[in-house]
Formats: sequence, structure tokens, C-alpha cells
Amino acid sequence: MNGRFTRLAETDRPKVNIIVDGQPVQAMAGDTLMVAMLSSGTSLRSAEFGPEKRAGFCLMGACQDCWVWTADGGRLRACSTPVENGQQISTSQPEVTWPNHG
Repeated sequence: MNGRFTRLAETDRPKVNIIVDGQPVQAMAGDTLMVAMLSSGTSLRSAEFGPEKRAGFCLMGACQDCWVWTADGGRLRACSTPVENGQQISTSQPEVTWPNHG
């Protein structure tokens, strides 16, 4: 899958492996979750109130458009959270269903 972001520089940093929705994603040390996720895919999460996919907006932790969740249900801002080897991330809020998500 082609990602929304394309890495043009700093390709020699150490690799970091994370899991997003059960799928392996390879990042680089120093990446944020947003960079890792959008380098391997085209969105961060689904919108709560419609079918749209979200990819972040402000890129500085103010807009709340990039929320993702940890395996234990903790909420993280993907734009400002550094990747850590072995992180397990969910793009949908655990134990919550929205009417538009069937």
C-alpha cells in the first residue's frame, strides 16, 4: 500500500516496529505515530460521525483530529507521540461503537 507521506530524507535511522490494528508497521526512531501510520497508509482513523477517514489536521496537538488508542484503551495524539518499539495501536476507540460504523 502506498502511504500518504513519502520519506525523502533521514532514511538511515534505526527501524522501529509497531502494530496498528493488528498489522505490522515499520517506522524509524524519532518518528511520531502520525508519520509512521501515514507513511504506510492513507489515514489515521475513521470519523466518529460520518464515513470519512481522518489524517490529522493541525499537526501540532491542538485540533484533536489524530486521536488513536493503545491496546489498553489509553488515548494518544498521533501527531505528537513518538513511536516506541512494540507499541500496539488501535485506530478505533475500544468498546465504543458509532451509529455510522455498523
